[in-house]
Amino acid sequence: MSLWGGRFTGKVDPVMEQFNASMRFDQRMWEADIRGSQTYARALALSGVVSVDEGTWLVEGLEKVADEWRRGAFIVHHSDEDIHTANERRLTELVGSALGGRLHTGRSRNDQVATDARLFVRGECSRIGGLLKELISVCVNRALAEKHALMPGFTHLQNAQPIRWAHFLLGHAFAWQHHADKLQQLQANLNRLPLGSGALAGNPFNVDRTFMAKDLAFDKPIPNSLYAVGDRDFIADFLSWAALAMVHFSRISEDLIIYSSQQFAFVRLADAYSTGSSLMPQKKNPDSLELIRGKAGRVFGNHAAFMMTMKGLPSTYNKDLQEDKEPLFDSIDTLDGCIKILTGVLSTLEINETNMKKGLSFDMLATDIAEYLVRKKVPFRETHHIAGQAIKLAEDRKISVNKLTVNDFKSLHSAFDEDIANIWDFERSVETRNAYGGTSLSSVLVQIQELKQWLGEGNGVDSVAANNKRKLE
Repeated sequence: MSLWGGRFTGKVDPVMEQFNASMRFDQRMWEADIRGSQTYARALALSGVVSVDEGTWLVEGLEKVADEWRRGAFIVHHSDEDIHTANERRLTELVGSALGGRLHTGRSRNDQVATDARLFVRGECSRIGGLLKELISVCVNRALAEKHALMPGFTHLQNAQPIRWAHFLLGHAFAWQHHADKLQQLQANLNRLPLGSGALAGNPFNVDRTFMAKDLAFDKPIPNSLYAVGDRDFIADFLSWAALAMVHFSRISEDLIIYSSQQFAFVRLADAYSTGSSLMPQKKNPDSLELIRGKAGRVFGNHAAFMMTMKGLPSTYNKDLQEDKEPLFDSIDTLDGCIKILTGVLSTLEINETNMKKGLSFDMLATDIAEYLVRKKVPFRETHHIAGQAIKLAEDRKISVNKLTVNDFKSLHSAFDEDIANIWDFERSVETRNAYGGTSLSSVLVQIQELKQWLGEGNGVDSVAANNKRKLE
């Protein structure tokens, strides 16, 4: 018998029954549902709705149901409309209908599902945050190990300035750290309890909502029952967070796809994260990264779809809100897979320092030419123009800019001297970018140290990093 069937005499269309049911996807919230029900049973005992012994029997019965889920022994019945119906049905079978039927006293599936969803998302925030930290740790350790490798830096995918490979990695790692911090904020913001709000108007049995909040490790109860049962902003927030996180997973995927192409050959993906062609035997395709890039659109779609679901709803609970689960679960599963695959890719790829150095060209030192003149007291706006003239002169002569003579440079400005030859050193160029956040070795070591401290990995970098940080600040 359905939880809501007392008012109805006619049979429900079987198609409607399936259309209405959510058990096929919301059963993954079994643990959150049981945990919330155990807390509610304790609250019923405190308020005198059930005796202390009866409250204990309800909690123990629910623990037996949980054990069946853990062991894979729980049998779903055709009549189980959702996870709440299924767990209560099984509890009643274990403790008897007289006691099991009292668990739902004063409670609605409206405040029950809102509580379950918050418990579930809170737990997933912690789990996904852990996966992000593993990804960042791999990136940081790789940056430390390969801190001396130089590569071209790009803007507009055009040669820009030389940078360290480690600096490139850390650029992505800091973006992921930002997402991890935002995920913690999201987790904190959702940590308020809907349970005890009833269907919409509140609970008539004087249950202690503050006790329930503490028992479920929530900060406090939601103060308005109408808001409590209808709010799904925390799911919209999570889906928005997931979409933006996928943007950054997609961006490094795009970088590595480009860098692994034969035209660049800066990196080589491990066979474990590549596939071949059914026609062309020579192919080694970066399918792992292309799938991450492609799945970003899927997560964007989940967020957009749920926002469209919410935008026209009247206040409190509406059945439309059942549509929050599938996009939520799908985004969680997609994130889980993408983070794990990206962690594997970054753990196993090989870099080709020789090809990275071949990608460096002397025109990338045009800014260094301008800065050379700045150090000789020439205003930067003037030096920028002069450096551009030097590049143009080399292009016109079809030679590399480092092949221009001192006299060629003097023809552009009298401040040039023999020491212009010192400019043509990529390592020197990189080492001049030594302000906090730059690509010099000292700056990169500070970045690594900061991320290691954030990860709780202690002083994993030479103490020189700490000294450098003080100097840079």
